[in-house]
Amino acid sequence: MKKDIRLCNAYVRQVLIEIFILKEHLDMARPEILFPIFSTVKQLTGIGPRLTKIIESFIGSNIVNLFWHLPTNIIDRRRMPKICDTEEGSIVTLIVTIKQHITPRVRRLPHKVICFDETNEITLIFFNNKADYLLKLLPIGETRVISGKIDNYDAQKQMTHPDHIGSLKDKNDIAKVEPIYPLTHGLSGKILAKTIKQALVSAPKLNEWIDKDFIKQKQWPKWNDALLQIHNPTDLEGLEFKSAARSRLAYDELLANQLALSLTRCHLKEQSGQKTIGNGTLVKKAYKNIPYILTTSQEKAINQISEDMSSSNRMHRLLQGDVGSGKTIVALFSMLQAVENGSQAVIMAPTEILARQHLETIKPLALILGIKIQILTSKEKGKLRDQTLRDLKTGMINITVGTHAIFQEKVEFKDLRLVIIDEQHRFGVHQRLALTSKGKAVDLLVMTATPIPRTLTLTVYGDMDISRLIEKPAGRKPIDTLIVSNQRFAEVILSLKRALINNKRIYWVCPLVQESENIDVAAAEERFTELIKTFGSNVVGLVHGKMPPLEKENAMQDFKLGKTKLLVATTVIEVGVDVPEATIMIIEHAERFGLSQLHQLRGRIGRGAQKSVCILMYSEKMTKTAKKRLEIIRRTEDGFEIADLDLKLRGAGELLGIRQSGLPEFKLADLTVHSNLMEIARKDASLILAKDRQLKSKRGKLLRVLLYLFEKENAIKLLKSG
Repeated sequence: MKKDIRLCNAYVRQVLIEIFILKEHLDMARPEILFPIFSTVKQLTGIGPRLTKIIESFIGSNIVNLFWHLPTNIIDRRRMPKICDTEEGSIVTLIVTIKQHITPRVRRLPHKVICFDETNEITLIFFNNKADYLLKLLPIGETRVISGKIDNYDAQKQMTHPDHIGSLKDKNDIAKVEPIYPLTHGLSGKILAKTIKQALVSAPKLNEWIDKDFIKQKQWPKWNDALLQIHNPTDLEGLEFKSAARSRLAYDELLANQLALSLTRCHLKEQSGQKTIGNGTLVKKAYKNIPYILTTSQEKAINQISEDMSSSNRMHRLLQGDVGSGKTIVALFSMLQAVENGSQAVIMAPTEILARQHLETIKPLALILGIKIQILTSKEKGKLRDQTLRDLKTGMINITVGTHAIFQEKVEFKDLRLVIIDEQHRFGVHQRLALTSKGKAVDLLVMTATPIPRTLTLTVYGDMDISRLIEKPAGRKPIDTLIVSNQRFAEVILSLKRALINNKRIYWVCPLVQESENIDVAAAEERFTELIKTFGSNVVGLVHGKMPPLEKENAMQDFKLGKTKLLVATTVIEVGVDVPEATIMIIEHAERFGLSQLHQLRGRIGRGAQKSVCILMYSEKMTKTAKKRLEIIRRTEDGFEIADLDLKLRGAGELLGIRQSGLPEFKLADLTVHSNLMEIARKDASLILAKDRQLKSKRGKLLRVLLYLFEKENAIKLLKSG
């Protein structure tokens, strides 16, 4: 009997668990109202296996993806003149009667259909069409509505392959403004337009998730109306990014993006951390021993990080600073707080050369402070490595500088409290998690030198608190930037000869031929060979991304130590070794580079006390936009201003540094146009979650639908069920 009761209780317990899991699953599941639009495109009428494959690879696999594939142009078919009033080259819609079919005797000749109205005749021209099909489509004596482009041939009106042919009942469907969509090979405009029109029929009637007063203020349509308007523009203005329908849908996408990031941020904030509170002794001693005064923004960043580490929540902060703005010293003060607490800190760089650069910056001060700092890369082997691993596990090492080698399972820490990752976009999320999991409730500080405009920072790092370093450290001199034609190549070579006599060190950056490492390397190797002939093999070095890591590091080290004086390079030096002695940079075919990339490259010089010069060599054939870029670089060294201007000139998708930083691609929003909406969406998301963290209110439930609509399921998972 007792056994039966136990079995019964176990069964009931299991059922209750399954009910709880099911309830949690249902709470997180996509709302039923969205089911139809998240079904596959192959369910649409007329979409067979071949078209399904094309549409899936070009647009997406679900019907909802067709909603976001927007027209880029229109054809206005509303003009319905008589045949006599048509003009050559114009697109018109005509009502005609079929008079005669002229079938060619030779197949390569066209099939002709003579049509007329009360004013004139017009000949319809068809190539490679079967006569019986055309006779059925255009029966003699019947009236038809045709639409297409008018041609004149031998004083005769013609229309070759009309775009549309229908009966009188189809007149209103033909004589209208027709949206033109981006196409791919194997997908015709007519089929795609028909498919999207069919998809729009399944668009659900969704209740409003945007604040009603805001909608009224902006004079925006409802979601369904906006979707239909944007796919049925009545004029060219309807295609513009600032149109009411496009702005409305762009805001929906931006709000979904900011809500998802804010939920991630809230989730991270809610994770319990450990208070890392120092006694201030090491920090005070460090202040006394650094040979310069910290900038205002460095001080502010240090205080912000200190407050985060002292709180009971886990830190998740971005330190964004231009090249040469002093991020490493801010990182050091943060690590000192962990050491004062009796804990350990790690700073990780994407390359060994960057890791050793951080070590060189930190080590002199660490020795004065009496703290142990050690590097850990793949180069450290044997007894030295074994000793390092033992010292990390026992807590003898306070600060570790390293590369991917720190991720390895054998690497254990006694009490890791702070992880600093330099240039995060070069690491995968799983690598970051692997490192933070080596301690308990580890604080995370991410550093980047990629100048990202504020608008885009919200889309890339919106889940993090942000500290910005906006000044350069004292003592740094401005860089003279000169714009010089390629035709003055001989003069540049002559000036470099004089510079080398004076023991100057020079970077020569080769042209970005295209985004192909192989072609860019070929350009660098060719220039390297030519410069050796002029200056000698003992003077000129070469570095590019295709070189083996050890060979590349040795080339950079030779330049740093002064063994070579002129380093020919591709953009591999964009984020690279710090050589304060390098004071001259030549950027060949500078017009081929983006603004942000030119700025990053120029940041390799001007890092010492000597005056530095950057020479931007350009081709006479450069575009007006390229000329603007070079003028901007010549005028300013402010990385954030440059990033903002680059965004305006080229758009978010073209910014190289930003693309490398994992910028999400928006389907509806354009951040060069909708930047103000991004800021509003950020504030809106913050207010929403402050009042309704779990999105359980009436508006909250509608916002869940919005998150699912834009496929932000991962954010939904962060909401507690029930």
